[in-house]
Amino acid sequence: MQSDRSRLQDEIAARTGIDAAMIRRLVHGFYDRVRADPVLSPIFAAHIPDARWPAHLERMCAFWSSVALMSGGYHGRPMQAHQPLDVQASDFDRWLELFRATARELTPAAAADHFIERAERIAASLEAGIEAHQGRSLGRQCAFRMPDTPFPVTTEGPLS
Repeated sequence: MQSDRSRLQDEIAARTGIDAAMIRRLVHGFYDRVRADPVLSPIFAAHIPDARWPAHLERMCAFWSSVALMSGGYHGRPMQAHQPLDVQASDFDRWLELFRATARELTPAAAADHFIERAERIAASLEAGIEAHQGRSLGRQCAFRMPDTPFPVTTEGPLS
C-alpha cells in the first residue's frame, strides 16, 4: 500500500517532471550564479568558505527535494541559519531574480512554476523571520506579495 507522502510525491513528479536529477541541476546552476553575482556572492562568501560549498550544495539539494517533492530528507533549521545575516529586502529580490531565471532556464515550465512559487514563499518567510529576530526593517516599503495579487498589503496602519 502506497503512503500518502509517496502518493503526493508521485503526483507532483507526474505533474511537474521534477526528480532528483532536475533538483540537482537547478541547485547547482542557481548557486553557480549566486557565487558569480556581485550582490549575493559577498553575502554567501562571508558565511560559506570554499571548502564548505560541496556540503552546502548537498544540503540544498536535500532541502529542495523536501520543498519541491515533499521527500522529508532535509532536517535543518533554515530560519535559525538566516536570522543573523546582515541583508536587505533588495538582497531577497536579487536572490529571487536569479532563482526565477535559473528555474525558467533549466527546468520545464510546470517545474519552474512549482519551484518559483515555493522560493517566493521561502523568501517572504525568511525576510519576515530576519526582521523579527533582528528587530529591524529590511527596507521593504510594503509587505512582500506574490506576483499577480491585486494590491500590496502595506505595513502602515493600525496594526503597525
